Amino acid sequence: MSKRFALKTLATVGAMAVGTLLLSTSAMAQQKIKWAHVYETSEPYHTESVWAAEEIKKRSNGKFDIQVFPASTLGKETDINQGLTLGTVDMIISGPSFAARTYPRFGIAYYPFIFRDGDHLIAYSKSPVFQEMVNEFRSKTGIQVTAYTYYGARHTTAQKAFTNCAGMKGIKIRVPDVPAYRATPEACGANPTPIAFAEVYLALQNGTVEAQENPLTTIEAKKFFEVQKAIMMTGHIVDGLTTQIAPHLWNKLSDAEKKMFTDVTQEAAVRATGKIKAREAELVDEFKKKGLQIVQVDRKSFQDAVLKNKPLTSMGFTQSDFDKIQAAK
Repeated sequence: MSKRFALKTLATVGAMAVGTLLLSTSAMAQQKIKWAHVYETSEPYHTESVWAAEEIKKRSNGKFDIQVFPASTLGKETDINQGLTLGTVDMIISGPSFAARTYPRFGIAYYPFIFRDGDHLIAYSKSPVFQEMVNEFRSKTGIQVTAYTYYGARHTTAQKAFTNCAGMKGIKIRVPDVPAYRATPEACGANPTPIAFAEVYLALQNGTVEAQENPLTTIEAKKFFEVQKAIMMTGHIVDGLTTQIAPHLWNKLSDAEKKMFTDVTQEAAVRATGKIKAREAELVDEFKKKGLQIVQVDRKSFQDAVLKNKPLTSMGFTQSDFDKIQAAK
């Protein structure tokens, strides 16, 4: 073997070894991430999460490989919230009402009629008071909230129509197991019954409950319109979802990676919010065409009952936070 040939062979073997090492290092460096939520694959919360997962993979040159698990496949909403601390999930989309079990101050966003509309909720998500809450929540739990998505104005569906707060009396209505969600029906004398989100359709179908409350887009996605006869436009809570990242993931990210995750999830939230608002605007007429009764209610009767029977301070919230949220523009 000539000296020249031997050197060439050594160079080739060396290059191959380096290439193999780089490939194995790259494979080892790639981080698989579980992102969970309870919403259907047709909903913008899912489609935009999938977009965000691909975008993060792209912007990180493949370092982060995120799989999105929809429709409660990794557990109910309580489970996936606990999963952030237990390490069974890395990211979630969830209503901050569940985070409020650990950090009660978040719960004020669910106080009935606190938001004028979706734009007001988004303004709140960009306000100093919300950022203060996010920082306090992270200090307490290690969990980072990176984005807020508009979920919709919650309206009430039932087998029998009603037009005011008094008409809700005695109705067995499914609500999430959170005090702020129970506030309006309790204030009006209804019988709020917590049932897991994935089980609501069956509960309405078999008469376990007579009514439920959710945004129009959720009523469509979960097909609640198939087992209910009327939609009362109560709009009692303007709802939102937060994107949250577990401490075991967040704390390992560099500052640049933290910014990337925040930027991308916020972009996804803006995209989803736009789609939800557009679909909300179309659905009243579509539900009418399906034969549902759409009822414009006396919203003030609900608001007055809440203020009287479930005042802000009775639920552990402060007037100071309320006033700051009202001022958000």
